[in-house]
Formats: sequence, structure tokens, C-alpha cells
Amino acid sequence: MKFGAVPLDEARGAIMAHSQRIGERVIRKGSVLDEGALVALREAERTQVIVARLEPGDVPEDIAADRLAQPLVSPLLARTRAATGRVNLAAEVPGLLRVDAKMVNRLNTIDESITIGTLPDYAVVAPRDLVATVKIIPFSVPGNVLAVAEALVRQAGSPLTLHPFHHLKVGLVVTELPGLKDSVTEKTIAATDQRVSQLTGSLLPPVRTPHEEEPIGQALEALIAQGADLLLVVGASAVVDRRDVGPSGIVRAGGDILHFGMPVDPGNLICLGRIGDRPALVLPGCARSPKLNGIDFVLTRLFAGLPVGPTDIMHMGVGGLLKEIDTRPLPREKAPATPRSGAAPRSAPTIAAVVLAAGRSRRMAPHNKLLVADRTGKSMIARVVDNVLSSNTRPVLVVTGHQAEQIQHALGGRPVRYVHAADYAEGLSASLKAGIEAVPEECAAALVCLGDMPLVTGRMIDRLLAAYDPDEGRQIVLPTFRGKQGNPMLWDRRFFAEILQISGDSGARFLLGKHLEAVAEVEMADDAVLRDFDTTESLNSLPQRLRPAPIS
Repeated sequence: MKFGAVPLDEARGAIMAHSQRIGERVIRKGSVLDEGALVALREAERTQVIVARLEPGDVPEDIAADRLAQPLVSPLLARTRAATGRVNLAAEVPGLLRVDAKMVNRLNTIDESITIGTLPDYAVVAPRDLVATVKIIPFSVPGNVLAVAEALVRQAGSPLTLHPFHHLKVGLVVTELPGLKDSVTEKTIAATDQRVSQLTGSLLPPVRTPHEEEPIGQALEALIAQGADLLLVVGASAVVDRRDVGPSGIVRAGGDILHFGMPVDPGNLICLGRIGDRPALVLPGCARSPKLNGIDFVLTRLFAGLPVGPTDIMHMGVGGLLKEIDTRPLPREKAPATPRSGAAPRSAPTIAAVVLAAGRSRRMAPHNKLLVADRTGKSMIARVVDNVLSSNTRPVLVVTGHQAEQIQHALGGRPVRYVHAADYAEGLSASLKAGIEAVPEECAAALVCLGDMPLVTGRMIDRLLAAYDPDEGRQIVLPTFRGKQGNPMLWDRRFFAEILQISGDSGARFLLGKHLEAVAEVEMADDAVLRDFDTTESLNSLPQRLRPAPIS
């Protein structure tokens, strides 16, 4: 592949290296320059452009990503279509992901143009969780390099294996001693039930016994008779030896002790045993907490149908120090609930919605367009807010100004927060700034919605939220229809300071040209994202059920 600046006369058919805005048109990175693009560049008085030009034998990025991803797919893993040189692989069912790290490393060291990123080995995944991504470093791969990578995967098999969780019936024995608060026992049962449920299992009615060998053994036998697939013992006092009462209860029920202790902290004092072909564990004191500990390392493997023996336990030391690590940045007693795996929790960012409803509606005067009711009796602003509330944005902030009391009355107690823009008469920027300034600190971004766009649905909004990914550089997200940009627009918190500097009767759209590399466009199936209704005539183009009675 050749790369560099070339005169426009030599750029036809080359690949655009950097996005550029030419008037109303954006020539995006990765697009193939056609005559129309070259004409636009010439009219903008550009004389050269930075491009990539493929050489004989080079495989374009999307084709290369598609070919490499296909042999990586294994049972219960699904893949996306190739786009911008990337293919993502995701889990179809809950389970435990195994990753052949040596194989992935071999693939990543073939050539710098090929990259494969995965979750850690033994990661717990839920349906639709991303498990791996194939990315071709722009804009192509030499054909001979791609052939080597394909042959390696096809010969060795995919380095990714998803072991689905099995529905196991779990028996729990909870021992008690005089003076032990009942609330402690209840907390232990609740934490265990939570663990088991998250792994798709079910907890049989727990059995409480004295902290003694014989009653523990009898309780285990009773749980086996009820069909328990996995047996757990939580002692009123932590187990300190393989001959302690908990392990002895397993032996009394006809079982064996396989291993005591593990190189994971918290979780050191776990005891691994079995009764017949059923795993039987005596859990350490940290079982009372729902936070990540060594118990989870063992349970996830057992639910995934993977063997756990003494050697497996002893190999858990690397990554087994769970105290005050990145996944647990707070002292344990203040830490949040356990993530699904040992990796950092992958939770969606909190995104606020800012609904602009402060304008004076001058184009429909003397009527306020936001208060005009449709044939069902619902006002336009109520329909817009209902659509926003049906999305995953939270909180929903409604910016008021003109006829603020009537707007609040029209929304009739909906779960929104009101922000009054006292200087709304100064133009759109005033209400925009009031809304952005009120976005809570915990929100990573804000979706700015116009109060006169009732056809934008919650599902459309959620598509915009799904495209937002600051780690991938997608920090400004907006909808398009047939290439034309619309509303609402999502802004990462990074841009809030610039938005707060806007003045006059304008929004923030002009900032797009300044931050092209941060813009992600989401093509929509219809033109709802382009249609606002701010005149009496425009109301007549609404769907029949949303049209108001004739306005005089």
C-alpha cells in the first residue's frame, strides 16, 4: 500500500486518509475518491490530498477483516458484518470464555496490519457481550500476510471457546453457633442465591444445622436426595483445616477432600471436595459478601462444565490478588457490587436527555406549537417527552422558558426534571446552555432533543446511544437519513465547555466541522430525524392520528 499526499489529478480511486468537510459535504476517512469528491475538493481550492493507494495483491480492509473473522467464529459466538476494517464477535448465551492466548499472540505478531483483541481468559459473559474484535489497521493487508493468518487459524482452530453455563441445582448447608446473629445467616443465603442465579442455577431451600460434623453430613445427604448437582457448606466459623467440621461433614456423607486453600485473596480458605460425581465446597468467610472473591473463580468453571481439581486451584494465583485492584478501587467495605467477571465491569455510561422546550414559537404565533394537542388529546411536547422516556436516557431534563407553567402542566407529573432558562428570549443557545449546565456530573454525555420533533422514537434514540463509544472516538453521535444530518444529537461531556460558550439563536451543530474525527453518524430508516413541526402548514404533514384539529 502506498500512502501520502498526491495531486488531485492522481487521486481518483484512492482512499481518503482523513475526513474533510467541504461546505455542506463531508468526505469521510476511508471513502474511495470519485469524480464528485474531487470536484468538491477542487472547488474548495485544494490542490492535493492525503490518500492510501492499494498495490497489486493488497486486500481491502473490510474484505480482510471478513476473511480473518470467519474462522475465528466458534459455536455460540456470533459476528457482525465487516465495517471500517472491523468485525466484532459476541456471545449468544451466558457462559465462560476460554481464550488461547498463545494463539492470539501468534496472530497478532504476523504483521502490524492484523490485530485481534479479546476478553481475558475465563471471562464471564452474558448474551450479546462483545468477546473479541478483529481490526485491520487501515487500509489493507498484503494478500500473502492474510493467507498466513487464515491458514494458521484454520489449522489450529479458533482460539475462542464459549462454554455455556448449565442450570445446576445447588444445595446449601449453613451452620450456626450460639450468638451468631440471624441477619448474618440471612445475608449469607442471599449472597449465595445471587451468585447461583447469575450463573443460571437455582438454589434449593437452604438447610441450617449446628456447626458440627454429623448434622452437616446428614444435611448434605438430604440435599443429594433432593437432586442437588452442586453442594456448598458455609460455616458459622471459617474453615481452617481440611479436618475441620465442614470438610469432615463431606467425608461423613461419603465424600473426599481434594484440596484445601487457594492462592486467591479474598478466598484463601476454600476447601474443594466431592461426593460421588458432585462437587462439594466448604466456602471461606468471604462467601457472606457478594463482592468478587475466590469462590467466583471456582463456581464459574463448575457451572460451565469445566473440571476443577487441585492443579486448577493452584494455578489461580496470577490475577488472584483481588484486594484494592483496579476492579475494586475502594476499600472492600465500600466497594460496589461484584462485576460478572474478574475483568472491570462493562456497564453502559449514563447519558442524560436535554429536551428543549423554552422557545417562543414565533412561526406559529399566537399558538405555542409545543402545546398544540393532536387528535388523541396529547400535546406535542408530551409526545416528545414520552418518546424520550421510553429510551435508555436518564435523567430527562426539560428546559422551559416561554409559557413554562403551561409546559409543565402539559407534561402532567411525568418523571422529568425541569430547568428554567431565564434568558430564553435571547435565542436557542440560552436554553441549550441551561440544559447542558444542569446535566448531573455522573452523566458521561447528553442527548439534545428538540421539543417539536414528535416522530423521533425511543428506539431511534437508543440506536444513537448504542453508537456512542468514547474509547473508539465516537463522542458526537447524530442521526442521518439518506446522508442528510438530523436531530437529536449526542454530545460527550468533553464538549460541554464549548457548548456553554455559544451565544445567539444558534445550536451546537457548527462544532461538528471542528471535531470531525469525533463524529459518528447513524443512518435511520425514515426521515423522522429531519422533520420538525414549527408552522401551521407543517402540522398537516403529520401522520393522521397525530394531526391537531384545524388551527385558525
